[in-house]
Amino acid sequence: MPVYKAPLRDQQFVLHEVLQAVEHVRQMPPFRDLDADTVNQVLEEGGRFCSQVLQPLNLSGDEQGCRFDAATHEVRTPDGFRAAFDQLREGGWQGLTADAEYGGQALPHVLQIAFDEMRCAANQAWTMYSGLTQGAYECLRAFGAEPQKAIFLPKLVSAEWTGTMCLTEAHCGTDLGLLRTRAEPQPDGSYRITGQKIFISAGEHDLAENIVHLVLARLPDAPAGTKGISLFAVPKFLPQGEGAQARVGARNALYCGGIEHKMGIHANSTCQIVFEGATGWLVGEPNRGLNAMFVMMNGARLAVGVQGLGLTEAAYQNAAAYAKERLQGRSLAPGAKSDRAADPIIVHPDVRRALLTARAWAEGGRAFSLWLALMLDQQHHHPDASEREFAADMMALMTPVAKAFLTDNAFDGVSQCLQVFGGHGYIHESGMEQLLRDARINMIYEGTNSIQALDLLGRKVLMDAGAKLRSFGKLVQQFITEQGSSLEMNEFVTPLADLGDKVQKLTMEIGMKAMSNAEEAGAAAVSYLRVIGHLVFAYFWARMARAALDRVGAAGADPFYRAKLATARFYFQRLLPETAYHIRAARSGAKNLMELEAELF
Repeated sequence: MPVYKAPLRDQQFVLHEVLQAVEHVRQMPPFRDLDADTVNQVLEEGGRFCSQVLQPLNLSGDEQGCRFDAATHEVRTPDGFRAAFDQLREGGWQGLTADAEYGGQALPHVLQIAFDEMRCAANQAWTMYSGLTQGAYECLRAFGAEPQKAIFLPKLVSAEWTGTMCLTEAHCGTDLGLLRTRAEPQPDGSYRITGQKIFISAGEHDLAENIVHLVLARLPDAPAGTKGISLFAVPKFLPQGEGAQARVGARNALYCGGIEHKMGIHANSTCQIVFEGATGWLVGEPNRGLNAMFVMMNGARLAVGVQGLGLTEAAYQNAAAYAKERLQGRSLAPGAKSDRAADPIIVHPDVRRALLTARAWAEGGRAFSLWLALMLDQQHHHPDASEREFAADMMALMTPVAKAFLTDNAFDGVSQCLQVFGGHGYIHESGMEQLLRDARINMIYEGTNSIQALDLLGRKVLMDAGAKLRSFGKLVQQFITEQGSSLEMNEFVTPLADLGDKVQKLTMEIGMKAMSNAEEAGAAAVSYLRVIGHLVFAYFWARMARAALDRVGAAGADPFYRAKLATARFYFQRLLPETAYHIRAARSGAKNLMELEAELF
């Protein structure tokens, strides 16, 4: 049976020794009283909840799946899910970062991301029931009218009610300009919403008393395309009463038409939701619904990247444990002897390659995602306007990288770990094939990874002539300059500097080509994102190596630091060279993709 232990030691290393996260957030007025002990206590309690409550439900939840009753349109979640959700509610975990005025704990996002990693590793399907609720809270907090905030936000923070986002329709996925759901204004200021949405994660379930759907729809006089989309809050049950005292009232005119039968995340109900003149309320301005929804979508994209990170960590832990116990073959090391008929497979070089690949993806992704969470806190709370602006630029630039790079790496890392198990990884009982199936969706939803690549190159880099990318480059260059005279850092700093130079040249080359042929950017985008992802990882792996070197020579030093340095060397020598392929592929241009006539495919 699969196991999971929260990676508290590594999270604490990144937070306290690499990022100095507490010192950083204490510069922000809401978090001036935060200390390292509080951070550690939250992580320890969160890790205990994830490993003891959520992880034991992961395999059984996948086996059982969700059950849809076509007569009542209701969905039952797997056994144990509701009790676990009650514990989430009782522990106040849903409101970790929410404002105190709505019942939240008002802690920094860096703690939320650390907790999210653990719960995604333990049980991604269960986590999704509350994950989108967080995004719904952020969206309504930013764009909701005061009466909407007063009713919905306390309920979402307490997890009495959950939230979804309803974007996709059967005839349109990412191209939201094609959506047909209608919103008819009513005399009382509400709207009647009519249409059908598909692929709605956690769209119907038995975990909370109400579900607040955030729905994209068109007003009668709306212009065509994305400029004519508005956003509406449409609850499953209409609120009765005002403010935080509101309770569920009459059933709204919407229902679940069915649940999808999916490759993975079987324990999360992915629903078809039918709106038949359901009552909803406009969120934000008419015809500017995407502006409001992007608050939720960007948060979801970062969350999906963290889902990939969590699955990578879970797969690595199980594969490493298996490799130490499974006896097969003999060590090829000179002079290796054993009285046993076979050695544990951890002695074999290629098994180690697979394990170190997953480990390097997980630990690099952890440093990146926690830094990005710090940028999110800085964007909203830093007293210096220039620091807020820098953080906003980093969030814009790095959100597509986090979503795509972390989930691509997850599918690779989990696949490598399944391979360690051999045939035992391919059967259900090990839990590895479930992790691989679950990991595959993360590359698709919230905007496919190819769309993330187009967003990165087209909108986040070329549109501002590389200004945001140069801002990140200054961080990299500052670190390189600081470490330039350190001989022990040469093996990490030299390849980092080399890649930084190559990124500058590659960006300029693609930009020049795209000026005369936009398809050049489309042809290069996926490889370009892989290169940028490695620039980010190389930077954080170099920073982690520096922090480990500062400790590894001390008397009684924790072996943790030797392991960190070994993994850093593996990353730079075995994984970073992938950039040579992707730089060459990006430079090869659009012709080799576009010259074959469509009818010949």
